[in-house]
Amino acid sequence: MSLSSFLIPAASAHKIQIAEDVGATLHIEPNDTPRAGDAAQTWFALTRKGGKVIPLTECNCELTIYSEPRKTGETPLIQPTLEPVTAERYQGIPGAIITFPKPGAYQLELSGKPANGANFKPFELKFDVTVAAGTTKAPATQQETQTAQEVQNVNINQTEEPSFPLPVWAVGLGIVVIIGGIFAIVQRGVRS
Repeated sequence: MSLSSFLIPAASAHKIQIAEDVGATLHIEPNDTPRAGDAAQTWFALTRKGGKVIPLTECNCELTIYSEPRKTGETPLIQPTLEPVTAERYQGIPGAIITFPKPGAYQLELSGKPANGANFKPFELKFDVTVAAGTTKAPATQQETQTAQEVQNVNINQTEEPSFPLPVWAVGLGIVVIIGGIFAIVQRGVRS
């Protein structure tokens, strides 16, 4: 099945997946670069082969989000509720506001079955997403707080040693060059 048969206008950053007779374009605000701790409007432009848009009212869709890498049978990290959204030229497509807890790799899985008399095959689409560090800090876990406290305590007990601006080898090389230069001058004076 060719990607062009879905007639999804693909911006270079949008991610596209196809399963059976359904294709989807994923978009995450801002600019497909979500940030940890920041709410990100996410939407899926679902279309059938031929380019017909599938609104959320015609799809019993579910979205699950996993942290990567994940183990078989692992429960989803987040299961946001999908709401109909209007984005670009699409009306009533599946969307959700997602807050990724920390930077890293995630996988979004969108699955769906026909609803209200719609005619398409059930599908499951998987999108890999990389989340950047955010402007706001996600709540720390107890383990992260304890680790940060231990690091802080270790740093309190250390004293800073004075540093020399040049490495020892550079100083030694400079001394050898100076002595060599003096020796060369003295040798010229002795020969003359």
